[in-house]
Formats: sequence, C-alpha cells, structure tokens
Amino acid sequence: MAFEVYDFRDVDKNVLVTPEIRARLYHMAPGQVDRRHSHDLGHEIFLILEGRAEFMIAGHVEVLEPGQMCIALADEIHQVRNLLPDKRTVMFLSVTPHIQPTHTGRDADGAAHPPAFRPNSFYDDLDDTRPVDNLLDEFVHGADALAGEARQAADTHARQSEIWRQAAASGKLDEAVAARNAMWDAVYSLHSKLFSLDVLWNRLGPRADENGAGE
Repeated sequence: MAFEVYDFRDVDKNVLVTPEIRARLYHMAPGQVDRRHSHDLGHEIFLILEGRAEFMIAGHVEVLEPGQMCIALADEIHQVRNLLPDKRTVMFLSVTPHIQPTHTGRDADGAAHPPAFRPNSFYDDLDDTRPVDNLLDEFVHGADALAGEARQAADTHARQSEIWRQAAASGKLDEAVAARNAMWDAVYSLHSKLFSLDVLWNRLGPRADENGAGE
C-alpha cells in the first residue's frame, strides 16, 4: 500500500477499508443529522477535528468540540448531529471490525431493522462483480480452510500449553518462551485465515440483493 497523506480539510471519504478496520474522514453538512443505528460487531471511534457535534450513545448525550473523542461500542445505539447551522463539522471515525452488514438501523424505541447490506463501493471500496456462484464456492472453501486451521491451532495450543506449564514449573524460561511463541504463531495464522474469510464475506454478502443497497 502506497504511503498517502490525507488532509481532513479536503478529504471526505473512507481512506482505509479492510475487515479489520474502516477509517474515514467525514464532513457533516450544516445541521446534518445522521440516522440512528448500531454496529453488530464493530466499535466506532469518533474524533472531532473541526466544528461541533452532538452525540447520542446508548441513551446518553454529549456535545463534542475539536480535540475531543468518544466511542460507541458494538450494539450501542448511537446518532450524530452537526450542531452548526451554517458550518460543516469534520471528524475522523473508525469502525473495527468492518464486517457486512456494518450498520443496523434502529427505530426511536431501539427496535432493530432487518440486516442491510450495501455495495462495497458505498464504503469507497471495490465491488466484486464475479458470478455469485464463484463467490459462494470460494467462501465455502475459505470457511472449510478456517475450520481446519482452527483445529490445528487448538491442537498446537493444547500441546504447547502443557510444555509451558512444565517449563514454568521447572524454571526453564527459554522453553516457556518458546512454547508461548509457538502458541502465538498459531493465533496469528488463525486470525490471518479469519481475515481472509471476512474479505470474501464482504464481497459476497451484498450480492444476494443485486438490485438494492439495503437501507
């Protein structure tokens, strides 16, 4: 990935979109009010760079100004309002992880809307236009590979945890560290496979409704 520099005064888009994180520089128009929603899996972080905004998160309301940050955890209903009637409010936001459907619309009483998948281009990413059958086959293959990786990781963790216990009991620090590192290698590999599957899911999920874009 190329080294890019983004100026929040000019850039209004998602600057990084992966299953691990979606990062955006966001310009809210004067008086703009975003819809009430939550994220099934993602925690959302907001950092005000310019302007003034009102945040409602899990029923609590606060007003934030430049330099202030707040967080909406997964499943916490939240809504943002630009309090300036004649000026924009600019913020940096990130949602971690970014797994479709990323937003769940909410009624005023908190009731959840049905899952709403959007084209990846909505998030300034690329849409996968290959036949759905191909994507389904690739996803199922990826899920099977993840299951195998999980089984292998579980075996590694069981074996290495026993080595770690014995090494710790006998004061063999090097062996304990080596066992810990072997467990980490398995964790790393498992997460890498999971992230790869998440990429496939984000490509596949929106394709069930070829004519719509969710909410």
